[in-house]
Amino acid sequence: MSTWKSMLLAGTIAFAPLTAHAAAPKEAPAAEVVADDAVPVPSEIDSEAMMADAKAKMQKEMDEAIAMVEKMFGTKDLPPVDPARLALAQKTTAALVPAGGLEKMLDNVYGKMFNTFLEEMGGTSDLSLSIKTGVDSEKIAALDANTKKAVADVFDPHRKERDDQMIKVIRPLISEFLADLEPPMRDGLAHAYARKFTPAQLTEMNAFFATPTGSVYASESMALGADPEVMVTMIKAMPPVISKFFDRGPALEKQFKDLPKEKSLTDMSDVELAKLAKLMKVDVKVLKDQRDMWNGMGDDTVAVDAAADDWGAADAAADAAAAAADAAGDFDAGYDRSNWSDADREKVEALETAVSEATSAAYEAEAAAAANARKKLGLPDPAE
Repeated sequence: MSTWKSMLLAGTIAFAPLTAHAAAPKEAPAAEVVADDAVPVPSEIDSEAMMADAKAKMQKEMDEAIAMVEKMFGTKDLPPVDPARLALAQKTTAALVPAGGLEKMLDNVYGKMFNTFLEEMGGTSDLSLSIKTGVDSEKIAALDANTKKAVADVFDPHRKERDDQMIKVIRPLISEFLADLEPPMRDGLAHAYARKFTPAQLTEMNAFFATPTGSVYASESMALGADPEVMVTMIKAMPPVISKFFDRGPALEKQFKDLPKEKSLTDMSDVELAKLAKLMKVDVKVLKDQRDMWNGMGDDTVAVDAAADDWGAADAAADAAAAAADAAGDFDAGYDRSNWSDADREKVEALETAVSEATSAAYEAEAAAAANARKKLGLPDPAE
């Protein structure tokens, strides 16, 4: 489900109880009301549960992202701001971010682009018509605008109605969203201004913003940053900047090529895999199989090597048989751990952990024995 549909569904769920009670007949029998509330439709339960889970997951991810940003910028460690100085800064930012200021700023950019965007996405662009018809876009480019419109109308004669409805529905949501952002933005700016500028400087700014010219400047300053002329100039400046990176690519590559490369599983020895498995608390066989799979990809002798694998072709055949049984629906539900008791599951997991630790210990002992043998024989250490 797309983000905006999820938001609409969340809003519907949030307001559904209110609208349901508001729409309920006041003379309705009590028994019917209780029955409706007590026996919700299963699909509604599933939708609400799924939305609740999605919102909880989203909130958790956002909390983690916010915590990372706070740690990155160290905002939690900043000293408190003097209240009198903050009050001056709040007056400053109230002028710089007036009500509706964010919407005005976005209008400068998206207000000019939105109709063009809808036209391109709505089916009249060369690319869109090429995708829909399969005709080469160069041939479509040769058509005049009225012909392109007539072709697009064959697919969707109601494009204009749909675009108008989209603007009618989406625009209020955007306005509400931006209005919700303004108070926290003013608050953040106020703290930043209070730390950056002295009380005397803030007082001078506020005096200027109180004048007719200052008032106009303050109300337009943010919007001017997104003025079409500014945006177009910045976009035009990008190709030369990007070209510089292309031109300097070989020199940059030389400066990085001598740095140590990151290891992958295919680079690791059995000893290193055993150490990794111990750290991750997994069976070393899982990592070894993964490493061997990557090493064997593209090798014509994979089938021969698989037959000679340490874990044996019999294990591979058993795995294949189990997979076939699963596909055929013959899987023994007794091996489904969700059907086990807690005691049985804990016992099996404890034994699996012991096996993993024993395997890791065996690899470490084997490596130590090999090292001792090399010393005894006067052989060099291959790791050095």
